[in-house]
Amino acid sequence: MDLFVSGSETISTTLRWAFLYMAKYPEIQAKVQAEIDRVIGQSRQPSMEDRANLPYTDAVLHEIQRFGNIVPLSLPRVTNRDIQLGGYTIPKVLFDKNEWETPDTFNPGHFLNEEGKFVKRAAFIPFSTGKRACLGESLAKMHLFLFFTSFMQHFTFSMPAGVKPVMDFRFGITLAPREYEICATSRFE
Repeated sequence: MDLFVSGSETISTTLRWAFLYMAKYPEIQAKVQAEIDRVIGQSRQPSMEDRANLPYTDAVLHEIQRFGNIVPLSLPRVTNRDIQLGGYTIPKVLFDKNEWETPDTFNPGHFLNEEGKFVKRAAFIPFSTGKRACLGESLAKMHLFLFFTSFMQHFTFSMPAGVKPVMDFRFGITLAPREYEICATSRFE
C-alpha cells in the first residue's frame, strides 16, 4: 500500500510540475512536441521503446524532476561536499554549481551532450541510491515517461489569458506546486 500511495503522489506531483513548466516555457514544449511528432507521430501511443529516440523529451522530463525536486526532505542525509564511499562518488546536491552549468535555471541541456543525445548525470539521484533507493524507481520512470509523452503528444498546455505561471510550492508529503488553473488544448483539432 505504501508503495502504491507514495508512487501515485510523486508521479502526479511531478506531472503537475511538468504541465506548469511547459506552460511557462512554451518554446521547450514546442521542441518536445516536434520531437514526439517526428518519432511517434499522431497515429499510435508512445511506448518505452520510443524513449531512446526521444532524447530531448527525456532530458526535459529529467530536468523537471531535478528542478522540481519534489521530495527534497525524503532522507535526512545530504552531503555538503563530494564523498568517496566504496569506490563510488556521492555528489553534493541537485543545485550544485560545480555539477550543473546553470543550477538555478530550468535547462533541459543539463541532460544532453553536444550531439543532442541524452546523458544521465551522476549528480541526478531523485530516487536516492543504495539501501534507501526508491523501490518503485523503474515503475515510476516508466509511468512518468509514458504519461508525459502521451500528454505532450495530445495537448498543448498554457495558462489562462492574462495569468502568469506561479512557481511557488506548498509543503506536504511532496513539494507540490500551489493550486493553479491551466488550459489543455487538443493538438488534433
